[in-house]
Amino acid sequence: MKPKAPFPFLCLTHYPKSHHPNPNIHSRSLMATSPHSQPDDNPHHFDFPARNLTGESRAERAWAYWAKLGRPRFIVAPMVDNSELPFRMLCRKYGAEAAYTPMLHSRIFTETEKYRKEEFTTCKEDRPLFVQFCANDPDVLLEAARKVELYCDYVDINLGCPQRIAKRGNYGAFLMDNLPLVKSLVEKLAVNLQVPVSCKIRLFPNLEDTLKYARMLEEAGCMLLAVHGRTRDEKDGKKFRADWKAIKAVKDEVRIPVLANGNIRHMDDVRDCLEETGVEGVLSAETLLENPALFAGFQTAEWVSESEATNVDGKLDQADLLIEYLKLCEKYPVPWRMIRSHVHKLLGDWFSLQPHIRDELNKQSKLTFEFLYDIVDQLRATGTRIPLYKGTKLELTADG
Repeated sequence: MKPKAPFPFLCLTHYPKSHHPNPNIHSRSLMATSPHSQPDDNPHHFDFPARNLTGESRAERAWAYWAKLGRPRFIVAPMVDNSELPFRMLCRKYGAEAAYTPMLHSRIFTETEKYRKEEFTTCKEDRPLFVQFCANDPDVLLEAARKVELYCDYVDINLGCPQRIAKRGNYGAFLMDNLPLVKSLVEKLAVNLQVPVSCKIRLFPNLEDTLKYARMLEEAGCMLLAVHGRTRDEKDGKKFRADWKAIKAVKDEVRIPVLANGNIRHMDDVRDCLEETGVEGVLSAETLLENPALFAGFQTAEWVSESEATNVDGKLDQADLLIEYLKLCEKYPVPWRMIRSHVHKLLGDWFSLQPHIRDELNKQSKLTFEFLYDIVDQLRATGTRIPLYKGTKLELTADG
């Protein structure tokens, strides 16, 4: 049994009128038409594009826009095949305040309707939202971005993917070798879109090169910068610690909001990162895949000994979270490959204790929701339970 086709015409009311950057915005149909086919209904967020603003004025606009979005601090990072709508909504339930889509390939997005329908879905509660594209052609990137600008808060350019597929495709972190092209990508969006442009980057080996890079992106029109505190060659997050000092240096160098990515395993890390770097928010990726309740103060047993808080059984476990995720998938259909990946991530520790149940899952070439719910029942029947522990919850004050 395949999931129902994703909804290409979800009715979106992005925010209550009083909270949206443009209080006159109306409901729109997701991907129903090209945004520019109905110019009278375009939501001009803060009068973007900001073509004629000076650097100082553009920075002020960036901060005003960030404040209007509520200054989100706990953010779901972009993850290929993993930060799709049902998972974003699960994380939002457990404390995430903003989220990125998976990286979308700009050329395929412009050319293939099936790709658009399957890879990008959203709903009215899915905000604030960053839609991330990889690209190496400014015109193609703009064409793709125009298809989503009505349904997100930032269009983000992936400048940080370090994988071999990015090298072959000449995108992501491998554009660090062609900074004039990077600048042209940012400028193309900044002067044409109705929403601001954000960028997600990695570090150069030399800090001064990173700072020059960040300044160049800001000058090109980037209005929010997410910094992964590792270099392009530091792919293994467990082997290489993210460099928070370098992130702080970037934060101190630019005038726009900055987010930090790297070393976020539990809420103590969130607190420490915010304090040490001074950034506006933190992104989490791999840890969220195993524990989507991270931002609600839950943590896996692996990190309990490192936490400064007193930890107790949180009366929640990964099987509970999987059930919630599957119900969201029934509501917001996505490709089965994404669902399968989340099942393995969420139940990995459980499968290590009951490998025969994992083997049964791996034998299935086609999945059904009934089968996956039964997998959870089988694990429960063995008496297996691996609790999440309730640790420190970072409290936010009104002034941040």
